[in-house]
Amino acid sequence: MNTIESLLIDSFNIASSELSKAKEYQKKYGGKVEQILVNMGALPDDQVIHLQSKYLELPILDIEQFLDSELVDCSQVEINLWHANRCVVLLSSEKELTVACVEPLNSDFNHWVFSTGKTVNCYLASDYDVKQLLARYNRDEISDTHANLTGDEEEKLRELASEAPTVNLLNSLISKALRQGASDMHLEPFDSFYRVRYRIDGVLHEVEKLPKSMQMPLTTRLKILSGMDIAEKRRPQDGKIELKISNQEVDIRVSALPLNDGESIVMRFLRKDNVKYELSVLGLSADIEQQIRQDIKTTAGVVLLTGPTGSGKTTTLYTFLNALNNNDVKIITLEDPVEYQLSGVNQVQVQSDIGFDFAAGLRSIVRQDPDVIMLGEIRDKETAQIALQSALTGHLVFSTVHTNDAASAYTRLLDLGVEEFLLNAALVSIVAQRLARKICSNCSEPVENQPELIQQYGLDEFCQKFEIEQLNLRHGKGCEKCSHTGYKGRMAVTEYLACDNEIKALPKDANFIGLAKAHNASLQRRTLIEDGLFKAVQGLTTLEEVMRVAG
Repeated sequence: MNTIESLLIDSFNIASSELSKAKEYQKKYGGKVEQILVNMGALPDDQVIHLQSKYLELPILDIEQFLDSELVDCSQVEINLWHANRCVVLLSSEKELTVACVEPLNSDFNHWVFSTGKTVNCYLASDYDVKQLLARYNRDEISDTHANLTGDEEEKLRELASEAPTVNLLNSLISKALRQGASDMHLEPFDSFYRVRYRIDGVLHEVEKLPKSMQMPLTTRLKILSGMDIAEKRRPQDGKIELKISNQEVDIRVSALPLNDGESIVMRFLRKDNVKYELSVLGLSADIEQQIRQDIKTTAGVVLLTGPTGSGKTTTLYTFLNALNNNDVKIITLEDPVEYQLSGVNQVQVQSDIGFDFAAGLRSIVRQDPDVIMLGEIRDKETAQIALQSALTGHLVFSTVHTNDAASAYTRLLDLGVEEFLLNAALVSIVAQRLARKICSNCSEPVENQPELIQQYGLDEFCQKFEIEQLNLRHGKGCEKCSHTGYKGRMAVTEYLACDNEIKALPKDANFIGLAKAHNASLQRRTLIEDGLFKAVQGLTTLEEVMRVAG
């Protein structure tokens, strides 16, 4: 049999130096080597069960097979024994027992099991899997206890949140989310379960259905960590957590929203170490990237990004700033909230509750003598006018507006009350953006029905129009690296509109959007959907994904 140490090095890629540190710590203070490595950040906590499985040669429990199985006929004494030893009997017949254990070598449980004289089939299980199975035996009792908790029982609520199963479950969920590259984690209450979903590459995936009994402990744990009021369940709350987990430093924005069945919690992960603010990383088409590089080198004017929430506008703005960030340039940003810290950039947080909104902040920023200004969003007439006037007085301004395409940014600003002459004088360019998932490079393969797709989407004419010589439609087969989705990572799909003399000369009336699009088409510039198709025929994304984000 392999030793724990050899498995850690050979199968889990633990460095010998890390293992030596862990063993030195174990020698002084005791404890298990694998748990010490977890605390050191060298071993993800959800990998411990896989280590034990290899070491003990026991299968890992697939809880879905047993959640709906009949309950084993047992006494309250036996249930108490299971709770105390983190074990549960899954199936019982005249000659066999099927059990799930967190620690299969537990002496008390083993003594009871073998006293039955039955053949034992054992599964390794996590703490929260066992708790989920045990909750079926006393779900009513637990649910009632949680439902009756009031402000007077706040201390009891805190104790529930600090129990090992709750702490381990939350750490495991966060660790798994980070490893899969999730941007958000959603915890949503329903009548009979607590759903966990990750947003990966812009799409939500269900990963767990936890027992209802875990709702209150998890919610309370997150509220404590993020500095919220644990007794307040009627109003929305926001908080922030800074932690190091699985050897990664991560800031987590936490939002709690009261629902009919409890509180919905959304956690947004901000991983500054993993973000690269480089134009080449955005996935822009070469011709659009070249145009944007020229625009952001101008000394004055406004460059706008448009698109819905979650379309990557802030990341693109940070990328523009990073391209200009040097000792000769003073950059100030005004954001709500400040999501990532940029070295060398002066970042200001909007505080609307004290009257320090975008307009007030912008007036103050201009007096700081900046060369470049970044506004998180233009929301009202006053902010828009100050931003555009700042551009006329020698500042380069980056900002965003919420519109579906580039030309609509003009009409949006006009609707806010901005004068047409100010738009014509200040705007340099407008970029509409969406994020499309990239095909996983590890399992990418040609599509089987390429002729049908070519005909369905008119790709022959498309390739002829944009002088594309080779058509290469691909898709992801699905593998472990992409969690069997066929996609890994995202890239920008964009529409570029230069605010040139022709655009400035067009009357900004009801016909403007159509005329602006026609002007762009005459210059061989692509619409959003055309830029998506341009990337699809190169085998970078799929036609289905293009239609999802830009169709």
